Amino acid sequence: MSTEQREGTGKDAGDRPWFRRTPALNLAYRIGVGVVGGLVLVGGVLMIPYPGPGWLVVFAGLAILATEFEWAGRVLKFAKRYYDAWVAWLKRQNLLVKGLVLAGTGLVVLVTCWLLGVFALVGGWFGLEWSWLESPIFGSRG
Repeated sequence: MSTEQREGTGKDAGDRPWFRRTPALNLAYRIGVGVVGGLVLVGGVLMIPYPGPGWLVVFAGLAILATEFEWAGRVLKFAKRYYDAWVAWLKRQNLLVKGLVLAGTGLVVLVTCWLLGVFALVGGWFGLEWSWLESPIFGSRG
């Protein structure tokens, strides 16, 4: 079987066979997928403790990476399995446990807002210059 015939079959059939023939383009594409998928994945991980699509973004980042990297596909399956188990566990819990999880999420959001100085910023809009609103990371505005 010739090289051209082999490239038209198997995994690369209909999947950029001309692109795969050029090692430099193939490498550049894989690096691009790695960078984009990695950035999406890191963004999703940072969003996990906050209300919103954190896990969805994590899964999207892993799916992007899985288009070129086999390990990412395995991690994606693993993460989906454990996420589904967590959701199923949380659904079985009583209202108190669900409330504690919600309170913990709210606490993470409030602490993050305080650390980033959001409360001092908003307080400044209303003329509230209380020292406890100041971020311990960014210090005083004065």
